[in-house]
Parts: sequence; structure tokens; C-alpha cells
Amino acid sequence: MKLLHTSDWHLGRSFHGVGMLEAQQLFVDQLEKTVREENVDVVLVAGDVYDRALPAVDVVELFDEALERITVAGAQVVVTSGNHDSAVRLGFGGRLIERGGVHLRTRLEDIPRPALFPLGDGADLAVYGLPYLEPRMVSDRLGAPSATHTAVTASALAQVREDLQRRQRRGTVYSVVMAHTFASGGVGSDSERELSIGGLGVVPLDLFDGFDYVALGHLHGQQQLHERVRYSGSPLAYSFSEARQSKGAWLLEVGPEGVSEIRPVRWNPQRQLAVLRGPIEELLASPDYQEAETAWCQVTLTDPERPYQAMERLRSRFPGTLVLGFEPSSRGNQPEGTYSERVAQATDDAAICCGFLEHVRQRGANPEEAALFAEVVDAMRAAESGS
Repeated sequence: MKLLHTSDWHLGRSFHGVGMLEAQQLFVDQLEKTVREENVDVVLVAGDVYDRALPAVDVVELFDEALERITVAGAQVVVTSGNHDSAVRLGFGGRLIERGGVHLRTRLEDIPRPALFPLGDGADLAVYGLPYLEPRMVSDRLGAPSATHTAVTASALAQVREDLQRRQRRGTVYSVVMAHTFASGGVGSDSERELSIGGLGVVPLDLFDGFDYVALGHLHGQQQLHERVRYSGSPLAYSFSEARQSKGAWLLEVGPEGVSEIRPVRWNPQRQLAVLRGPIEELLASPDYQEAETAWCQVTLTDPERPYQAMERLRSRFPGTLVLGFEPSSRGNQPEGTYSERVAQATDDAAICCGFLEHVRQRGANPEEAALFAEVVDAMRAAESGS
């Protein structure tokens, strides 16, 4: 049997103001292709199916289409809810659609109820899905000793272990646990929502000891914390901090002898990400940045002064520029002292206006602008004298 571990689809998300539904549609195409080419039996989605609790209609339709295409391709699906999902809405109709091969695990009551798959020779695979556990909301119901991520996760896994041990007394049963959490040793990205402040949301890795595979969600980089504990990462990059990450999933082979192989699957994005830094003239002229011409770009300019019409000029070569920052490599010809000190030393009103312009846009007034300020100030003085 083959399982495909995915997570953090974040359907409906935008990227710096650009809608991503078309890119997510391409991901669904690649997902279906992988299911067919690899003869995948079960697709795991470890939380954050949607980017928000109330997804738009076209976003819900895309998820509906994805489920249909996966099941028509011959695979079943196990889905848990993440911290971005509404567990109640995502889990609606779960008992009914389970008959069609889609197993939703969004309720606390379903934590010790695995999706079961036969492996042959009398062995079974039990897939347990832990929905995202908000400590303050679930600690009492789980009987956790405190309202912390570690405590509620440990209590939930205790229920899983109790059910698994009961099944293993009757035969050979291998286990997969899905959880949407921040496990110790994981590396985060800018696009993830913090589960708590000050690292209190991080759960120790040893909580997952004893399971044959742990399919984690929440962190957007594909990573291995232990041979059998892994994050699939998000299928698409959702921040420029993920520009160097490879996106995809983990493909597991499980048989009567347990997990025999785990290997990565890679998916190509609709557009690559590029993080550029340097003086504007160098970025516009150098052939080294040719690949960025078709990418979404984050650009940091290091010119001593903020260049004129910087965004327009950059987009003439890099039309996908979405984020523009300025970090001067040196002060260049910028005046010394604070803005308040420079205003106090100004000799006339026109100089004050020029100083304000420089302060706001990080570039001094050119001769034409300085002359215009002087003309306006003189006109105002003339008008005041006439009154």
C-alpha cells in the first residue's frame, strides 16, 4: 500500500495581494497525476485544507473537485483540520462521505477511531487523525492536566495508544498518526500563524514515540525530524522565506512487514520565487538575474539614495515584483543628523520643504523640485504681503 503525506494546502490564500487559486488548481492537477502514476492508495492531508475558517465558494469548489479527482483516480483520503480550518465546517457530512472513501477526522470524539486499511497477510494499517488542538478549548474534554499544547497532545495520543494496543492484541496492526502541531526541531517559515507566544506551542518529539509513521502538518517546509516523523510542508510557497524550499510530499510504502520505504515527491510551482538584493542599475543590467524575469520577486535596493520611480523601473524587467524594500549600503550624500536637527538648522521655508521631501522618500530634491518649492514659498509670501 502507498500513502501520500501532504498538508497545509491553504486553499484560498493570496500571495502579497495576488490570488493563488490558479496556482492551487495546478497543484491539484499535479496531485492527481502523482496519485495515478504512483498508484497511491491513500492521500493524507494533515490540516489547513483552507486558509480561513470561512472559505469562499470557489475555494470550497476546488477542494470538492480535488476530493473527487483523487477518489476517481483510485485513492482514499484522510483529512484532519488545522488551525486555519473551521473543524465543524470541514467535518460536515463526515459520516456520510466516508462511504465514498474520504475520512474526515475533525472531532475530538474521532481521535481514537482510525481509518483502517488492509495490508494483506492479516495485517492492517490504522491511520489516526488528530485535529488541531487549541489547548484552552479542549484541555478539559481531553482530561489534560494543563491547558498547554504538550499536555493536550499527550492526552490525545494516550487515547490513540489505548485503541492501538487493543487492536494489536488481536493481530498485526501498524500505525500512522496525523497531527497539526509545531514539533520540537521543526523549522518554521514566515507564512505560518504562531500557535502560541514565546515557543510555548512547541511539543516534544518524544510524544510520538512508538508509532510507525507520524504525518505532521503546520510547518510549510518539507523536513524530517526523525526517520518516521516528518512534515510534508505546503505544496506551494506562501512567503518569500520559502524561496529556497522544495515543495511536494512524502510517499510511503507500507506492507505486511510495516513501513518499507519513504521518499520525497516534488511538485513544480506555477511561478518560482526570487529574492533580489543590490543597486537598481546592477539588477536591471546584470544577466545573472535572468531567471527572475518570470518569477515573483522580493527586491531590496541598496542604493545610497532611494532611486526615482524604483518600482516602475524594476517591473520593466521583473514584472512579478511584489515586495520592494530599501536598505542603503551607505549614507552617500545624505545629510548628517536627525530630521529634527536638520529642520532646526534650515535657513528658509523652501529648505524645510526640501528637507521634508528627502526625509519621506529618502532622496533629496532635484533642481527642478527645489525651484518649484522656492516658487511656491515666494508666491505664498507675496500673497500674505498683499493681504
